[in-house]
Amino acid sequence: MAAAGAPDGMEEPGMDTEAETVATEAPARPLNCVEAEAAAGAAAEDSCAERGSLQPAPAQPPGDPAAQASVSNGEDAGGGAGRELVDLKIIWNKTKHDVKFPLDSTGSELKQKIHSITGLPPAMQKVMYKGLVPEDKTLREIKVTSGAKIMVVGSTINDVLAVNTPKDAAQQDAKAEENKKEPLCRQKQHRKVLDKGKPEDVMPSVKGAQERLPAVPLSGMYNKSGGKVRLTFKLEQDQLWIGTKERTEKLPMGSIKNVVSEPIEGHEDYHMMAFQLGPTEASYYWVYWVPTQYVDAIKDTVLGKWQYF
Repeated sequence: MAAAGAPDGMEEPGMDTEAETVATEAPARPLNCVEAEAAAGAAAEDSCAERGSLQPAPAQPPGDPAAQASVSNGEDAGGGAGRELVDLKIIWNKTKHDVKFPLDSTGSELKQKIHSITGLPPAMQKVMYKGLVPEDKTLREIKVTSGAKIMVVGSTINDVLAVNTPKDAAQQDAKAEENKKEPLCRQKQHRKVLDKGKPEDVMPSVKGAQERLPAVPLSGMYNKSGGKVRLTFKLEQDQLWIGTKERTEKLPMGSIKNVVSEPIEGHEDYHMMAFQLGPTEASYYWVYWVPTQYVDAIKDTVLGKWQYF
C-alpha cells in the first residue's frame, strides 16, 4: 500500500524553494586559470559582436595604391596634368635650368617656378622673353615656343643688403631734389634742346597707353647736346646700349642708379628721360622725345619692379 502523500507525478510543496535555497546558499567555487581565460574570451566576443560596424577598417597594405599619396615631380606648376607643356631654358646668373612648364600658365606663375629653382623672390626678378614678361599674360599669349630661352635678372636679398649704397636711397634723394625745382622742361639747360622741336624721324607715340619694349631699338630721339641718340636694350646681357653717331656706350643695367622722366609740356605724349650713372646730377644722361607708352617698360627693365618696394 502506497504511503500517504502527494499523488504520483506531483512534487511535494517546498521542493523548488528548497532547491533554490541550496543553490543560493552554495558558495561560489573559484575559477581556475583555464576557466577564467575562457570566460574572458567569451566576454570579449560578446563585446565585439555588439560593436559590429563600429570596428575600424583594416589598414591598407603597404603596396596598395589607394594608401599612397600623389607626389608631384616638380616638372610644372601645380595642376599641370593634362595641360600642354613647353620646354624652357631658364638662364640666371650664368646657370641654365631645363624646365617643362604649362603653356597656359601666367608670367606670375612662371616667377613662382623660378623662385622654387633659384631661390630668387618673384618681386626681385626681371623675367625676359622678347622683352619683359607680363605677369598677367600666359606664355601662349606672348607666343613662347618650346625650347625658348627665358632670361632672368635679379639679386637675392643677401646680395641687396650687401650693397653699400642702395639704389632706392638714391632714388628717394633724387625725387626729393626734383620736387624742390621747377618742371624740368622749363629749365634753361633743357629748353635749348626742346626748342628745336620734335625730331622728324621720332617714333610714334600713344598717349595714355603702356606697351612692352619693341624688338627694335628706340630711335629718333635727342641727347643733351642735341645729337641723335638711340636706346638698345640687350636683355640677354643685362645691358643698355646708348648709341650716337660717334660711339655706342654699353652700360650694365646694374650700374644705373635711377631713371627719371617727365612729360614734355605741350607734347605730353612724349617724355624727357634721364639715366643716373653716378651720385650727382652731373652724371645724368638725358634723352628727349621718348614715346610715353614705353616709359614704364624702360624703368621696369632697367631698375626692376622690386626697386619700388
